[in-house]
Amino acid sequence: MNIEKAIAALNNPTRRQILVWLKDRSNFPPALPEHADLDGVCVAYIQAKAELSQSTISSYMGLLKDAGLVVSARHGQWTFYRRDETAIAATMKQLADEMLSG
Repeated sequence: MNIEKAIAALNNPTRRQILVWLKDRSNFPPALPEHADLDGVCVAYIQAKAELSQSTISSYMGLLKDAGLVVSARHGQWTFYRRDETAIAATMKQLADEMLSG
């Protein structure tokens, strides 16, 4: 984990909101029947909820993935994203340790 990459990825309210939305799958429309057994949320659903262009969402998700905060999985033409809870917890712990230690 790279704390600088995580901080950079979190330095945008929409990217932080995406992480909040991804915490609960019910924030998005139901998965298509052929995707019902897959973990995560299709990037198209994230794009629609954020009301941003495909290129902007792709960039945002790339930053979140590069920071280790989300994991992606490709299924055919679809890319699905889910939070990496372990990495998020480790990032928050490292930041708290750095900021609160004396």
